[in-house]
Amino acid sequence: MIRPRLLLLTALLLGGTASAANLTVFAAASLTDAFAELGRAFDARTGHTTTFQFAGSQALRTQLGQGARADVYASANTAQYDPLVTGGLVAAGQPFVRNRLAIITPRGSSVATLADLARPGVKVVLADKAVPVGDYARRMLAAIDKSGSYGKDFSARVTRNVVSEEPNVRQVALKVQLGEADAAVVYATDVTPALKAAVRVIALPTRFNQSASYPIGVVRASNNAAAAQAFVAYVLSPEGQKILRKWGFQAPR
Repeated sequence: MIRPRLLLLTALLLGGTASAANLTVFAAASLTDAFAELGRAFDARTGHTTTFQFAGSQALRTQLGQGARADVYASANTAQYDPLVTGGLVAAGQPFVRNRLAIITPRGSSVATLADLARPGVKVVLADKAVPVGDYARRMLAAIDKSGSYGKDFSARVTRNVVSEEPNVRQVALKVQLGEADAAVVYATDVTPALKAAVRVIALPTRFNQSASYPIGVVRASNNAAAAQAFVAYVLSPEGQKILRKWGFQAPR
């Protein structure tokens, strides 16, 4: 639920701008489609010009830590966000969406069930463990092991099938789209209209899935602090949240 104070802040920030700003937003790769649409709507409303840099959250964190210039940072987990807060580089984050995992395979693949991921010879692609979706995928595998539903060594068997660990979730999805993998773990939101024709989604029991919480905040060294705050407010506004829902993201808790 969007709080009344946030609605007031949004109205004040979006009600008009004294001068247009050029904003740079560092955002997790999984936000590519949603933020591209959201950015266009924000710019049309405010007169600002927003440029996005999409990559794995860990890569963006590293860039910010090395002095890269940006105004807003949106991460796919707190593990890549909070160290920047501790280091004084980014303001405290506000959760703005949640996501969940999905397993995808090429259409026509013989991999049809969760158990098939551990079948010898199946080519599995994951994100690197430093990438938020890679971490969530490994948490999912640990939860499956703990349940015993597919054998105590399920994650070990799946790991033996991993042929590539990618630097962001869009690269993971691309491997399946190009037929270079038999299965991959991505976010549900990565099964975009452009990808749906090429892949099939394998059911993932809710008890094994992981809830990914995304934080967003203003980079403290921003030269456009007011405009950056306006962007964050817009992301949290009913209009911004509607765009994020359209692309499959869930409301923040």
